[in-house]
Amino acid sequence: MWAWIHRFGSPRYFYAFAGKLLPWLAVPCIILFAVGLYLGLVVAPGDYEQGESYRIIYVHVPSAWMSMFVYVLMAVFATIGLIWRVKLAEVMATASAPIGASFTFLALVTGSIWGKPMWGTWWVWDARLTSELILLFLYFGFMALQSAIGDRQTAWRAASILLLVGVVNIPIIHYSVEWWYTLHQPATIAKFGKPSIHVSMLIPLLVMAVAFKLFYFTVLMSRVRAEILQRERRTNWVRELVSGGEL
Repeated sequence: MWAWIHRFGSPRYFYAFAGKLLPWLAVPCIILFAVGLYLGLVVAPGDYEQGESYRIIYVHVPSAWMSMFVYVLMAVFATIGLIWRVKLAEVMATASAPIGASFTFLALVTGSIWGKPMWGTWWVWDARLTSELILLFLYFGFMALQSAIGDRQTAWRAASILLLVGVVNIPIIHYSVEWWYTLHQPATIAKFGKPSIHVSMLIPLLVMAVAFKLFYFTVLMSRVRAEILQRERRTNWVRELVSGGEL
């Protein structure tokens, strides 16, 4: 088993594996995006209070979920990289950072767009919004540390420590609407006893959530392949790929 794990963590092996996996991720991703957007924007009924403006949740909510999911995954990669010194873990975390930052930025922007007609303002220093903004700064901090420090190993260790410290912000984001008075609405999906969203609105939201997740893994595999080539450019196997025209 350890031999398999070691092989799977090899940049050369994972480069080939990611290339084979890409179409299996990209095609369902495109299909689910098309289905989810059609169901959410066309089929789902309007909300009795918010009218048509509620439909932004089909982008806002999945992007907010993904902003936290990607950060937690990066923290897992950081732990693996620090303890077992697996090079691929560093590559995965590095490749994930811009994607997670993009999801976080999208969540903040769509939340502001929704907040203007609902709250009468683009931004309030709400607990949920503020903690989500801190998450964006954590992503930026991780990328900045890796760029600012010349030695790659030192940069990776510093950025990993920031990731692990920043994990404390994830439960704050999740439970902020319960711990403090906030304008942000409470959870509507994870209330299994009495859900607050109708099934006709819930199904498109779940479809979009899966589409966003597939999008993340699709882009991640593509970025990981590029990152591996950049880091391994002086190795024989990359030279063979270049000389054979297999890139």
